[in-house]
Amino acid sequence: MPSERQPTGIPSVDRLLGGGLESDSVTEIYGEGGSGKTLFCLEVTARVARSGRWVFYIDTEGVSVDRLSAVCGPTLDEVLGRLLLSSPKSLDEQGRAVATACRLAREGARPVGLIVVDSGTFYYRLSLSGPDEDDARQALSVGVADLVVTALSAHVPVLFTNQVYRSVREGTLEPLGGSFLNHAAKTILRFDRLPGDRRCVVLVKHRSLPEGAAEFRITPTGLESPGGPPRSGPG
Repeated sequence: MPSERQPTGIPSVDRLLGGGLESDSVTEIYGEGGSGKTLFCLEVTARVARSGRWVFYIDTEGVSVDRLSAVCGPTLDEVLGRLLLSSPKSLDEQGRAVATACRLAREGARPVGLIVVDSGTFYYRLSLSGPDEDDARQALSVGVADLVVTALSAHVPVLFTNQVYRSVREGTLEPLGGSFLNHAAKTILRFDRLPGDRRCVVLVKHRSLPEGAAEFRITPTGLESPGGPPRSGPG
């Protein structure tokens, strides 16, 4: 049976994804700084909250209040009323925040429409090549596994943004987290910077769709498809 989709509200990206984010899986987003990953998460967050559902947003890098306000516009108070924001200060705190969000989503006491972890590998990166690297890898794996189980059981889409490193061998930007994260995510999107305000979303992996790409633009009030067609309403 095809998975339900959560539209992002950006027509070009929704076409690429066959209608939007799958509701029973983890979508991994990776790309260099400034490629639009967090803005994309905020766009989807605002859309879900305006539809009457709750969003658990786990933020490790500091969400810009000004950016959130610009994306939400006059609906800012409405969105904040359905947004549970956690700002962990360590990988251990991140793990607890993920566990809490997953538990509440599975309990179903309130309608949850989205879980966001942005960036899911910020603290993991700090442990690389250090004495705690193995423990950090294990903690990251446990958190990702909890997100996968929650998406499947509660039918809640999960957005997990990832940082990148440059492969010395290939000379390309690659996502952190190793093979476990890449296997756990059923959809993988790479965000690339283009000249000016243009960005490219590359569909690297999907369980039912072919690889492809789409563009969007970063504007003062959020993201939109090339040419600026009206974004679709809440859903």
